[in-house]
Amino acid sequence: MNLGRRDFLQLMGIAGAASFFSPGAAQSAWGADADPYEIPDYGNVTLLHMTDSHAQLLPVWWREPDTNIGVGPALNQTPHLCGKWMLDYYGVATPASNEYAYSCLDYDTLAHKYGKIGGYAHIASLVKRYRAQRGDKVLMLDGGDSWQGSATSLWTKGADMVGAQNLLGVDDFVGHWEFTYGQDQVEHLVKTELKANFLAQNIFSNTWQELVFKPYHIHEVSGRKIAVIGQAFPFTPIANPRHFMPDWGFGIHTEHMQKMVTECREQHHVDLVVVLSHNGADVDKKMSSLVNGIDIILGGHTHDIMGPKPFMVNKTLIINTSTNGKILARFDLDVGKGKLNGWRFHYLPVFSNLIKEDAEMSAYIQKVRAPYKDKLAQPLAITESLLYRRDNFNGTFDQLICNALCEEMDCEVSFSPGFRWGYCKLPGETITMEDVMGQTAITYPQVTVNTYTGEEIKNIMEQVADNIFNPNPYYQQGGDMIRVGNIQYDFDPNEKIYHRCSNMRVGGKSISSTKKYKVAGWASMKPVEGKPIWEVFAHWLQSKKQVRVDKLDLPVLNKDMASNHGIAFPKSYDL
Repeated sequence: MNLGRRDFLQLMGIAGAASFFSPGAAQSAWGADADPYEIPDYGNVTLLHMTDSHAQLLPVWWREPDTNIGVGPALNQTPHLCGKWMLDYYGVATPASNEYAYSCLDYDTLAHKYGKIGGYAHIASLVKRYRAQRGDKVLMLDGGDSWQGSATSLWTKGADMVGAQNLLGVDDFVGHWEFTYGQDQVEHLVKTELKANFLAQNIFSNTWQELVFKPYHIHEVSGRKIAVIGQAFPFTPIANPRHFMPDWGFGIHTEHMQKMVTECREQHHVDLVVVLSHNGADVDKKMSSLVNGIDIILGGHTHDIMGPKPFMVNKTLIINTSTNGKILARFDLDVGKGKLNGWRFHYLPVFSNLIKEDAEMSAYIQKVRAPYKDKLAQPLAITESLLYRRDNFNGTFDQLICNALCEEMDCEVSFSPGFRWGYCKLPGETITMEDVMGQTAITYPQVTVNTYTGEEIKNIMEQVADNIFNPNPYYQQGGDMIRVGNIQYDFDPNEKIYHRCSNMRVGGKSISSTKKYKVAGWASMKPVEGKPIWEVFAHWLQSKKQVRVDKLDLPVLNKDMASNHGIAFPKSYDL
């Protein structure tokens, strides 16, 4: 499992020269003359893309899912392939470095070897380097979900992340979780603090049906006109509470997207059309099949690895650039008059222990974190298990939250939302208050206790499942399956709504449709009273001192699922 220079260069499609690494890293990992982030010069326009950092200013552990099921036209298509299936699909060689960058395989072992990923100070070093090399040919684009996901972003209402984006030199930006700070705060930050263009062709005022934000921005790069059209997450008022943005209407708005593309091409005579999207990968693929004239979609929301080569629908190149700052994507383009002549694409895993921190960004991060340093560092418990969130059905971090809800709220059953954000902890690490906030930092954190019949529990789960596994991407409204505590069930994603969940049990006993069960949950879509989830979870962790997950509340899947759906670890699901 030794990492070779050739393997890593193959992974990133690049080759090169010297002194960019953190002290000693080049000599120990690659040899003194190696520089895996050097990219040969090509074309007249460079697009740098990152998305879904979820406010993680510092490097983190991030494990790819072992289950990401595609249904309908997405079956066995990227990004719905995990582990070995994903590596085979892209034809990526499988030394340990590639497995760590692109898959969940042997994650905790490889994490110790290759270190944390991301970190704005490390990303800033890459961005500054490429700007120095390419000059004014570079556009830096942020695909959204950058203001939410950490304690400091919550406590500063996104302001800490706006400062980081400004230092990074973001040119264009779209949103999703940003809107959960409320209309007033979003407008305040966009109008008075953010230097980037905040774009959304699909957000309209409910009163006048007028665009709330600029739909696109046209950049002049190397004598070419580059249109960047913004696509905010279309289902924000469904996936998140509407009361945060009561005056704004969202949607995919395919026809209006076509209108914006046509307007850019015919009225402004642009040479390249780029959509900066927070649709999610499957929605992007469908939208590109319906809208003519888009050259590139830089996608986000679903946190997917879609590389090292783009997916193409018709003539549109589509990527999705992971999460937590793990990947910086780079398109080098030969843009002619009115057309894209050629392109080179590079997926750049941000291995933080290989890249020097940018001094300016590092100083900024220390400054904004300083007022909260002691609170963030508060130790709560030690984990004996690998803790992660990302998976279609449950993660070990979510299981701990569900267990905490059941015990702290004295309930038979618990629900926890299937958020895709939330980083990992390795076995033996201390869970701090910062880590708890890294799983729970939202503006509607209240814990509630309700009484539901067995039939109501099933209906809740079926409705969430339909949001995720509907074969029509335009009806997929985000997230993973709702996490459950003390519920067992069988699951078939290919069934229709109200038929996907079957053989349901509570504590191993068949669920009764009429019996009432006491259910704890959090992240209510309506304003409610209650303790914030981080208080409940932190108190439970402190009482345990050491925690481990020996069993996940996972569904039983059809025996053909692993071979037909690219699942990495079928044994996890009692096939």
